[in-house]
Amino acid sequence: MGKMKTKKSAAKRFKRTGSGKLMHSGPGQNHACTVKDARRMRRLRQKKELTDGEKKKIEKLLPND
Repeated sequence: MGKMKTKKSAAKRFKRTGSGKLMHSGPGQNHACTVKDARRMRRLRQKKELTDGEKKKIEKLLPND
């Protein structure tokens, strides 16, 4: 049986913290940034934790991380 491979597209989008949480960047910061105020853009830059339902799906894609 072959090795379990990491889905590279998921590895680029999700990062695991030291305590094991899965973090991701939220949507909404790639275009139309001039209409969003600075406070909103700062909030969008922050990483967000995945919910439990999403976490189960993503952990299957990242077996080695």
